[in-house]
Amino acid sequence: MMFSSNHSGDQKYSQLGADSDSDSSGDHQDDFIQREIRNQKMMMKQQDQGLEMLGQSAERLSQISMGIHEELGHQNKMLNEMEDDLDTADANLNLVTAKTKQLIQQSGGKRNFAIIVVLSIVVVVLFFLILYS
Repeated sequence: MMFSSNHSGDQKYSQLGADSDSDSSGDHQDDFIQREIRNQKMMMKQQDQGLEMLGQSAERLSQISMGIHEELGHQNKMLNEMEDDLDTADANLNLVTAKTKQLIQQSGGKRNFAIIVVLSIVVVVLFFLILYS
């Protein structure tokens, strides 16, 4: 009992025993706090591991993107070189086309040019017939 009364009606306080509810409640609260601290530490450890994995993934993405950037630079350079080569080839083709037109006009027109081409083909065919006969 917490209060005890004596015969004179005065109330005195007495000390609570070790088996009282407040001590077991305090122990329970200490256990709860310790569990919560452990849970929070575990959650922080898991979050740290997740952040570490995220950091590693970000580093890999950075390396991959740098590789892609370098590759695109090389391919862009190759495309520019190919464009220059195509421009040169186009200019040469235009020159050959112009000279061919001029040659056709000088040789008497399209009719004479067609006769020359047909006769050239006949000569090539006869040459192969002679070779393989």
